[in-house]
Amino acid sequence: MNTLISRSLGTFTDPGLTPTRLPVPLDVVVSHLQSLALLVARLYVARIFFMSGLTKLHDWSSTLALFHDVYEVPLLPPTLAAYVGTAGELVLPVLLVLGLAGRFAGAGLFVVNLMAALSLMADDFTPVAQAQHTLWGVLALAIALFGAGRWSVDRFIRVGGN
Repeated sequence: MNTLISRSLGTFTDPGLTPTRLPVPLDVVVSHLQSLALLVARLYVARIFFMSGLTKLHDWSSTLALFHDVYEVPLLPPTLAAYVGTAGELVLPVLLVLGLAGRFAGAGLFVVNLMAALSLMADDFTPVAQAQHTLWGVLALAIALFGAGRWSVDRFIRVGGN
C-alpha cells in the first residue's frame, strides 16, 4: 500500500521529464480521465468557435465590415481573412467534435484563435477577452499535442486499421 501511495504521489509531482508507470488499476482510471478531459475540451472549444462562425454567417455584411474596419488580421487581406476565418470556425469544430483529424483541428483552431487575439489587440483587448482567448488557445493546443483521445473517430480508425 505504501508503494502505491508513494508512486501515486510521485506521479502527481513529476514534471513529465521521465516517463512513469502507474499501477495498472490507477493507470486505467487515469487513462479514462484523460480521454474524458480531452472530450470535454473538444466539445467546449468546438462550441465556442462554431457559434462564432454562425454569428459571422448570420450577418455577412457586418462581418466583412468588421474585417475591413476593425480587425487587423496579419498577413491576409480583410475579405480573404473573413472567408478563411469563418470557414475555419465552421469546419474545424465539426472535426473536433467527431475527433476526426483531431490534432489538425486543434492546431487549426489554435491558429484561428491566435489570429483573432492578434487582430483584437489592435482594438480593445480587455483582460477578460485575453483570459478567454488564452483558455481557448491552451485547450486547442492541448488537443493538437495530445490528440483527440480514446473517444474519437481517430481512435476508431486507428484501432480498426490494425
